[in-house]
Amino acid sequence: MELSNEDNLRLNVLLAQNLKAIRINEGSMTLHALTDKGEAKIVFNPTTRDDQYLRIVREFLSLKITGSPGGYPVFLKRWTRMGHADNTLEHMLLLGEPEAVIAVVYSPDMSHDIGERAWWAYPTTEVAMRLMEYPAVASGKLGKELVEYLMEFLPYEEKQLNIVGMVRLCLQDNASITEKQLLSLWSRAKRKNPFYIGFLHTNPRRIPLKTKASKHYLAISEQLEPLINDNIYAQTLCNLLNINGQKWLETLKLSLKKPVDQDVVISLFIAISNYFKLPLYTLRLDKRGTRSIDIAIEHADKICKTPDNNQLEVLINSLDSKYLPLINAMLVLAQMGEHTLIPIFSGNDSVGVVMRKRLLPLTTPLLEEVDILM
Repeated sequence: MELSNEDNLRLNVLLAQNLKAIRINEGSMTLHALTDKGEAKIVFNPTTRDDQYLRIVREFLSLKITGSPGGYPVFLKRWTRMGHADNTLEHMLLLGEPEAVIAVVYSPDMSHDIGERAWWAYPTTEVAMRLMEYPAVASGKLGKELVEYLMEFLPYEEKQLNIVGMVRLCLQDNASITEKQLLSLWSRAKRKNPFYIGFLHTNPRRIPLKTKASKHYLAISEQLEPLINDNIYAQTLCNLLNINGQKWLETLKLSLKKPVDQDVVISLFIAISNYFKLPLYTLRLDKRGTRSIDIAIEHADKICKTPDNNQLEVLINSLDSKYLPLINAMLVLAQMGEHTLIPIFSGNDSVGVVMRKRLLPLTTPLLEEVDILM
């Protein structure tokens, strides 16, 4: 089976131009090409079944562009998505194969120009989310378009963890999001818990809560002023007590109220772990969190009484003793992570109300620590 003479001629003429990307609409049997002069298209005249003919077309494109007659090896999905394909990104965008575009957007060598071509070739949610992970894309013209796309698609997304990811990507510092869009995301959080967790993953300045700094902030910041530039513990404590820290803690409380499934809860605890950048050797053996809230509380009490880190010892000695519970609460929170959930989630797949009941032995004392810092 071969291409019709007409299609063969038109494809050869097309490929003689400087093409940027190709996509194929299988429903209308149309090839669209992005060129320097705009968009060109070819409506196919199949000589066999549509699916067979499209395979012939893609084999033709592969042979002309990469020299490989077999077409793009879509069965190598996992390998190519990790960016290990030998073809150049420009070549892969000319194969008319969605899986090749996916391989491109998972490549570490992403530029804004390649991102624009990939988005034109395969404008899907997966492609949009992956492209927004690249600062060069998120901060550029395409980033604005992708934010609008994700915002528009959010109400229809069924995977709760994807909602967290979309919100996080729209709110990242590199992204251009308007105040109206920001408030829209926050208003949706009142109805869908995963939105709150998306906010937890981002800069607390993005959280549109009207709140004040902790009543202890002024006194503590004055006492810690000599340490603030060099002591990570002093910096973290002041950050928690200032306006942005209080916004983040309030959002954490809202997130812990009605989580919907285990993936979302895991993402929540990863967000807690990412917020704290305290030295791991002092707080926990594993950077992914202490496996029990009880162990975390016990460990925090111990190191507050006998600090095994010079910076922590200096912090404790620089503050009035009445502020020790604040340091203790900070250290408990800093030990949280995805591994904290292992005793609760291992061996079960509970969701909703059942899952939240299982989480109570963890979330109840955790909320108590949060309240101490607010």
